[in-house]
Order: sequence, then C-alpha cells, then structure tokens
Amino acid sequence: MSHTDKVSIIVPMHNAARYIEETITSVVNQTYVNWELILVDDCSTDDTLTVVGEVCAKLPEETAGKIVTIALKENVGAANTRNTGLAKSTGRYVSYLDADDLWEREKLEKQIDLMEEKKAAFSFTGYEFTDENGKGMGKIVKVPETISYKQALQNTTIFTSTVMFDTKQIPREELAMPVMKSEDTALWFKLLRGGMLAYGLDENLVGYRRAGKSLSSNKLEAIRRIWNLYRKAERLSIPYSMYNFFFWAVRAVKRRI
Repeated sequence: MSHTDKVSIIVPMHNAARYIEETITSVVNQTYVNWELILVDDCSTDDTLTVVGEVCAKLPEETAGKIVTIALKENVGAANTRNTGLAKSTGRYVSYLDADDLWEREKLEKQIDLMEEKKAAFSFTGYEFTDENGKGMGKIVKVPETISYKQALQNTTIFTSTVMFDTKQIPREELAMPVMKSEDTALWFKLLRGGMLAYGLDENLVGYRRAGKSLSSNKLEAIRRIWNLYRKAERLSIPYSMYNFFFWAVRAVKRRI
C-alpha cells in the first residue's frame, strides 16, 4: 500500500464537548497518516468549539493543519451537516465518524488495504458497543464479507462510523445524504440499489458509544425509521416491506443481545 491517497474524515458535531477530544485523538493516532479531518459544528450550545480549539492548539502544527473546523450559522440537522463536510472534502476516500465514536489505530490502514485488494467502492467494518466512557462492553458486531441491496434491506449492519467510499468509483455528489431520518441508511440503500456491493472487514475497528440513550425509545424510533425507509424511500410494497422487516428485526435484536 502506497499511502498516497488522502482520506477525508467528516465529523458532524452537536453538543459534543464531552467526547470530541477522544474522537479527534482516535483520528490523530491512526497508522495511516494521509488524512484530513473536517469537523462541522451544527450550532452547538455547549463548549464543543472551545474544546476543539484547545485540542488543536496542543497538536503539532503539521497535524493541526490537517484539521478543518466549520461552524454553521443555523441548525441544519445531521444530513446537511455531513453534506457540508462532504462539499469541503478533497480526499480520494471519504469516511464518516460520529462525534462520540472512536476508531482503533489501524482502522484506516486496514480498510484501505481491503478496498485496494477488492477494488471496492464502498466498504465498512465491524464494531463494538462501548459504555459512555468508551470502554468496550464485549458486544462486538460481526459483518459479512459482502452485502448487496437485497441483503441490506434485511440487515442494517452497516454502521456510519465504519464506512469508507472511493470517489474515483462513486462521484462525490452521489455521496450526499438525503435529508430525512436515517439518512445514512437511505444512502447505503441508494448506492446498493444500482447493483454495487459493499465489502465488509470483519474486524472490530470502531467503538460505538451508547451514552445516555434510552434503549426503549431508540427501538421504537428505529422501527418507525426502517418502515419509513421501506415505504417512502425505497417504495417497497407493504408485503415486501413486512418480509424485510421480519429479518431486520431478528438481526437487530441479535446485535444487541
């Protein structure tokens, strides 16, 4: 691997002061060094931007120079926040990282190795649920070697903080997320619908922090969102939506047990 291709890492932020330093550090510590980190703040009301400034001030000048911070003037939501970062990105590869999640040191290097080997346009990795302190809870989500559109309808195992795209194969504008709930999954569906495969790297390379979230309300919201994706975004029939929903529900429960 040549390490010559830049990776653009897009992090949407909203009231992320408690976690953003750890998230930035997990990028700075990557073994793959050719990256740019684009932090887009969606009108945080806490000290997120102050913390980011303090973190960057402590970094070597060369490293700090790879970090771009954008402060939006009005609250636009997750999809538009990520799309703002996408529009500013310059790397061949595009990755997303949520402001409270963490990457293992070899995440980028191993993922680019996979994408070069498979000539993949779209890839994702395994991950582990962590507590609010970023400590692994022992629940590691394993991922398949590949996933197609029909498989993705029944298995939303592709987690946003694990994905990577090659803009030499997918035009950058095609990576814009639709402005809707579950905008990330809607994008995966759109890309896979045309016959593309997403390639999975079955290694635990991302920590998914589940801090302070109501699991019961999350479950109800997840049900509403996946059903709306089937019916409104993908325009599936009610019987086919129910068929896919059954398998989605089984897998969703297994991921959390």
